[in-house]
Amino acid sequence: MCFKLGVTTLKLVCEVFKSPRKDEMYLYVDKMEGMKRVPEQLLEMFGKPVSTITMILTEEKKLARAEAAKVMKEIRTNGFYLQMPPAKEEYLLDLYKAPTEGKY
Repeated sequence: MCFKLGVTTLKLVCEVFKSPRKDEMYLYVDKMEGMKRVPEQLLEMFGKPVSTITMILTEEKKLARAEAAKVMKEIRTNGFYLQMPPAKEEYLLDLYKAPTEGKY
């Protein structure tokens, strides 16, 4: 549900779900529409959505890993916004790699 407040501020009541299958993957949807426009194939990959927060989005709102204006546009256009997990830094992956050579 998008609505205008004042002259230029567009707001959206948004519900955010986390994926039980993929750490740090989130699905943003319009609270009023819910999951109606989310493709079935995406929901199968995402797993059973777990509601984490409901918030009012404005284009100026600060989000941790996404631009609010882009999130709002995707929700209006496609019915959802999928936030993927951040890419792992290669050096972090190397911390857990078993050594292949016997050097100490």
